[in-house]
Amino acid sequence: MGLGPLWKLRAAAPAAESVVAPQPVAAPEVPASAAPAGDWDGLAAEVRDCRKCGLCAARRQAVLGVGDVTADWLFVGEGPGAEEDLRGEPFVGQAGKLLDNMLAAIGLRRGDDVYIANAVKCRPPENRTPEAAELDACRPYLERQIALIRPRLIIALGRPAAQTLLGGEIKIAAARGRLHDRGGIPVVVTYHPAYLLRNLPDKAKAWEDLCFMRATMGRLKAP
Repeated sequence: MGLGPLWKLRAAAPAAESVVAPQPVAAPEVPASAAPAGDWDGLAAEVRDCRKCGLCAARRQAVLGVGDVTADWLFVGEGPGAEEDLRGEPFVGQAGKLLDNMLAAIGLRRGDDVYIANAVKCRPPENRTPEAAELDACRPYLERQIALIRPRLIIALGRPAAQTLLGGEIKIAAARGRLHDRGGIPVVVTYHPAYLLRNLPDKAKAWEDLCFMRATMGRLKAP
């Protein structure tokens, strides 16, 4: 599961960065109940004590997220794996190392204007894909995180994250390379780092997505 060479910025951006016209898809508005109620400590306590689905039965600990709570960038993955369940932090295994390299490739680093969360906060058995009922049970926690952070841009890492954020059936190949809208916040869809570790040729497409993210944030921050 080697990470391969570290991505580095190039002078010329790939073709994907030329995609400039947002193409919104239907997505649910953040409900009023998801508005900031209490603070991060209260949210963390709720997640820690949650028993809304069966994932709580085998977890060591719930994994809320990590990073800058006023970040412009919010990255949302699928769910904790074995190492994340043990350490209580998302993306700390091999997929986490690759995510850190991806962040570095566009001038970002974990915790610096970046927050990392997952669609579900407890580890699915055998690291399987979260089921629809599990994603639904955890969705209010992610909505609360979004309301508290108020990011400029959300990055959906993989299909479960994309479907949680945007609603409906999402295919990564069709969804990547354009902007989606979630309650007024633009969303970029790309591959999950764990998928890239198993499908190395798609790293080139992920690089295009990284350049698209960087260009999108540049437009969002432009005067």
